[in-house]
Amino acid sequence: MYLKTLNLRQFRNYQDQKVEFTAAKTILVGNNAQGKSNLLEAVELLATLRSHRMARDRDLVQEGEAIAQINATLERQTGVSDLTLTLRRNGRRSVAVNGESIRRQMDFLGVLNAVQFSSLDLELVRGNPEGRRNWLDTLLIQLEPVYAHILQQYNHVLRQRNAFLKRHVETLDAISLHSELAVWDAQLATTGTRVIRRRDRAIQRLAPIASAWHASISGSTEVLQINYLPNIPLEDNHPEEVQQAFFAKIQQRAVAQMHQGTTLVGPHRDEVELTINQTPARQYGSQGQQRTLVLALKLAELQLIEEVVKEPPLLLLDDVLAELDLSRQNQLLNAIQDRFQTVITTTHLGSFDSQWLKSSQILLVKAGELIRP
Repeated sequence: MYLKTLNLRQFRNYQDQKVEFTAAKTILVGNNAQGKSNLLEAVELLATLRSHRMARDRDLVQEGEAIAQINATLERQTGVSDLTLTLRRNGRRSVAVNGESIRRQMDFLGVLNAVQFSSLDLELVRGNPEGRRNWLDTLLIQLEPVYAHILQQYNHVLRQRNAFLKRHVETLDAISLHSELAVWDAQLATTGTRVIRRRDRAIQRLAPIASAWHASISGSTEVLQINYLPNIPLEDNHPEEVQQAFFAKIQQRAVAQMHQGTTLVGPHRDEVELTINQTPARQYGSQGQQRTLVLALKLAELQLIEEVVKEPPLLLLDDVLAELDLSRQNQLLNAIQDRFQTVITTTHLGSFDSQWLKSSQILLVKAGELIRP
């Protein structure tokens, strides 16, 4: 797949900017806070309808404006598509493909696929479990767009159940409380089981690919293992068994949940365990080793998406080369070559060899405007 054009209107610090991509690799160069990352964020939003910066829509719309719009032309084996995402300050989004409004946003997902790799991703190893859950969920949305809807359903039930616990735990008698909670428990177990099973399947597919990349980058001196540790015991990935385990655990923690006024059971408390040579990666070794792990994860994402969608996704590298030493930079650049259309942000061109610079489109970003140097 090849992103031909991108047009940003009133998005972040871009008033009205069109970009035409004329090479397999585009390097956006400029000082910090000029808008380089904003451009990558726009592509990421088209691919996943999410931003890894977790911004609210009103933060994406330019100050003083009611709407922002991202428009792109994408070429795939099946033909050319025109994509439009409209963001509103009040939070109501709309999407269109080839000028036709798409009622279910889920149907917009999967038209454009992209893998984002930013310096923030280094927190995947040393950060909290929520960051790893978000990473896995974003990957799953691209592998299986229906997952966005499944996750939304689960989060909706979770919010409702938590609100009920906070509101009624002290006002209802025990029998009424238990019978009301039983309704929420049934919905939580049904929607949560769908989330758990898909996360488990995704990790089963990703783990061997990531381990192979990791062995390649580390010269086979280290063994990477990725394990999905759901909050619910997962003996077998059968829906009935996962659901039964969910029910059993939610009842087992009933008193603690009432006491704390929040839901303590479910995929919102899952962990993705990353170990190197059987030691938890966050406790293991140097920053360099942790960077090798994240690089292996990102290359595995690219490969898995390509296997599933049968076309190479876009790769968005946000100021990441500066975080990698020369050896890891070369591993990454060799893996990309011209196989993946790549958009890279950097503050200077010193990290790139002359061959890369010759074959790349270079654009200067200054205060929300793109200039050809």
